[in-house]
Amino acid sequence: MKTLFYLTSALVVMGLAFWAYQENYRTQAALKESAALKREIGTLRETLAVLEAEWAYLNRPGRLAELAEINFDSLGLLPLRPEQFGSVEQVAFPPPPMLPVTMPIEVAGHLKVGGQFP
Repeated sequence: MKTLFYLTSALVVMGLAFWAYQENYRTQAALKESAALKREIGTLRETLAVLEAEWAYLNRPGRLAELAEINFDSLGLLPLRPEQFGSVEQVAFPPPPMLPVTMPIEVAGHLKVGGQFP
């Protein structure tokens, strides 16, 4: 009986050692993948910062005005002036759509005339 117990214990210990060995390598692989992803994110953030700086450089108002003047014949772009802008009150918004009345109900009662009921 002791032999069976020792043999079972040894097999359980070997099984747990094998499992721990595999988990160790899976953890190391996950850490390497995480580090690679962090490096890629850092590289992409640097690239994004460079692209944003280039965009800001290319969209300088002076440069755009100069391009508009150079290409006036083909594009017909004019410089913006303050009087070209308006306020929200000047915008004519469409009226809200009226909901269709599908089942009208007649209401019997007195009409209010001049603030008093007749």
